Amino acid sequence: MEALRPLSREHHQGLLLCWKIRAGFAKNISPHRVKRYTDWFFTEHIQPHFELEEKYIFPILGGQHHLVKKALAQHRRIVKLFEDREQIERSLSRLEDELASHIRFEERLLFNEVQQVASRQELQVITEIHPIHYFEENTTDVFWE
Repeated sequence: MEALRPLSREHHQGLLLCWKIRAGFAKNISPHRVKRYTDWFFTEHIQPHFELEEKYIFPILGGQHHLVKKALAQHRRIVKLFEDREQIERSLSRLEDELASHIRFEERLLFNEVQQVASRQELQVITEIHPIHYFEENTTDVFWE
């Protein structure tokens, strides 16, 4: 569905983040270096993405819908993992797993449900508030290369 395509492109970048975290661990990169990158990614990409979903996408199904409840719970867990400053390596490992799982859930289940029930007007609003934009990488420390 065209209206959700920009969000799906952002999901692709989220999956690439998961790959970068795995690559960092495989190369024995300091977890603090990986954390600096994930902090940037969270501020620049995850927070605005979650806010948009919670404000415009989830209300299409309603706050009591079981898929919305699950997505919101996942958002809360993922945010906590990004914000953890104590057990960085553990949190990054869990983040990589939970973020990938969350993205697959939204792409396979939640977005399909939204497409089934969304009105043309709701889809138009999504298209207007979230035009296609291009991902700008943070190349300050490309630890995954």
